[in-house]
Amino acid sequence: MLEIISQVTLATLGLALLIAFVRLVKGPTLPDRIVATDLLGVLVVGLIVVLAGWSGVRATLDAAIVIALIGFLGTVAYAAYVERGDPQ
Repeated sequence: MLEIISQVTLATLGLALLIAFVRLVKGPTLPDRIVATDLLGVLVVGLIVVLAGWSGVRATLDAAIVIALIGFLGTVAYAAYVERGDPQ
């Protein structure tokens, strides 16, 4: 049962990654791309966590934590850039 749930979850997260990547590429504005980038990071962390639970390899959770922290810092940096505005 856990294997079926893991496979459905991985498929759903993969579809969400594809949709977020489309928004990243097509996003008409910079804030759209920032949100899509943040969403990609969160979805990758979700994929790693589900794979860690499914495979039983707990060491990959460290990678998930690092990716989540880097994604958060990147989002904060982008938000500060957007708030500051264009210097020209």
